[in-house]
Order: sequence, then C-alpha cells, then structure tokens
Amino acid sequence: MATTPRRIMGIDPGLNTTGYGVIEIVDRTVRILEAGVVRSTPKRAATDMADRLCTLYNGIVEVMDQWKPSVVSVEQLYAHYEHPRTAILMGHARGVFLLAAAQRSVVVVSYNATQIKKSITGAGHANKEQMQRAMMRELRLQAMPEPHDVADALAAALCHYYTESTAGQTIDLNEVG
Repeated sequence: MATTPRRIMGIDPGLNTTGYGVIEIVDRTVRILEAGVVRSTPKRAATDMADRLCTLYNGIVEVMDQWKPSVVSVEQLYAHYEHPRTAILMGHARGVFLLAAAQRSVVVVSYNATQIKKSITGAGHANKEQMQRAMMRELRLQAMPEPHDVADALAAALCHYYTESTAGQTIDLNEVG
C-alpha cells in the first residue's frame, strides 16, 4: 500500500540568488519535482532593497503555490564576526521566505550549514563541488545541479527528510499545518 506523498521544499537563502528545490517522497523514494533559482533585481543602491526582497518573495511564493510543500527546510544564517552586515542583509532575505511559508501555514525547519553538509556528504565542511556531486549521487541525476545554490537547496530538503527518517517520526507532513 502506497503512502501519501510528502513534499519538502529546501531553500538556500541569498539576497542576489536564492536556490530552491522541491522534493517528493513516496514509499521512501525521493524525486525532484522542481529546482532552480530566484534572482533578485540587480544590485543598485541600498534604496532598492525593498524591490529586491519583493522579487525574491514573489518568486518563492510562486513555487510554494505551485507545489504546495508541507514543510520548508531553510539553511540557517551564519554570521562571521568580521562581517556582521552580511548576516543582517541575509536576514532580510531569509525573513521574506519565512513570511511566505507562514502565510501558507507551512511548517518551517532550519538547519545549520554544517548539519546539512554532514547529513549529505558525511563531512560538515564539504565544499560546493562536493555538495553538488553528493546531490547528483543521492538524487541519481545525470549532471551536477547548477548553480551550487540549487544543490544547497536540494541538500536542505534532503537533510530534513533524512533527519525526520532517522528520528523515527511517523508524522505525515501533509497533515501538518
């Protein structure tokens, strides 16, 4: 007897380029429904921040409305003490993605980058190419996902699936929210 399909959307937040990937799990078989990037308007002046965020928001909303994920897995922000402004700017982008999910009553989970990398490659400090190759292997793709933002987003979604599976949870994510 087949189980109800579950859809997980992974997001690799970025202010210029945001990667996303939607996977579906049926009977422990994972397949990609869609993966790509949303690009904000080109970098101009700081006054364009609202336009850039609106473009990112609208792009992610379009994907959410099309595929209706039951959970969104987002990479947590990493704030380097030498570059706090970068974390603040990235927080703006991450915030619009969390808002989009909340408006659709979609559960949001966050994982730090090292946890995502470790769950996919076995190494918490894997580089971008290692992540792309791991995604190619894990999802049985013919080519590496490009750009790396797509691989990172798919990895975030797959990390949630692996984490949920190993935790022994029997929650049907289609019924959450």
